Amino acid sequence: MARLRASWPWLGVLARLVVGVVWVVAGVAKVSNLEASVRAVRNFKILPEAVVPFTGYLLPMLEVTVGALLVIGFATRLVAVASSLLQLAFVIGIASVWARGLRIDCGCFGGGGATSGDATTGYALDLVRDSGLLVLSVLLVLWPTTQWALDSLIWRAEDIADGE
Repeated sequence: MARLRASWPWLGVLARLVVGVVWVVAGVAKVSNLEASVRAVRNFKILPEAVVPFTGYLLPMLEVTVGALLVIGFATRLVAVASSLLQLAFVIGIASVWARGLRIDCGCFGGGGATSGDATTGYALDLVRDSGLLVLSVLLVLWPTTQWALDSLIWRAEDIADGE
């Protein structure tokens, strides 16, 4: 554990970049077709129809924002909390769809809709990916201080300004 703590500032950069880039890629893939994003949210059959369009339109922008903030390392702990909650929601959503026997493309990277094949492998891979990203996000909540982060520059500048 001591080695992990000692190397975390650099491993944390990797965690920030992996999670952040995945969020940006997922969000950008959806921004170009917001109607598909709404359709993907609808296909999970979890949310009331009244909030489905709002969620489908908001989600891509939220993903890009969370991803970009993680990549630059700004408000890392707060953004990692948002990332953790989003990942947890996706894990629960995918597990729910799988448990209910629905066959859909999760729409995680654009698209979304019914699928004709066996969705078991796809759901399993989606859950492994999202669970891994959830673990990395939680680690960033616990230890938000990393190298090459805007947070470090801001807090260091404040410490210097305060005379510390």
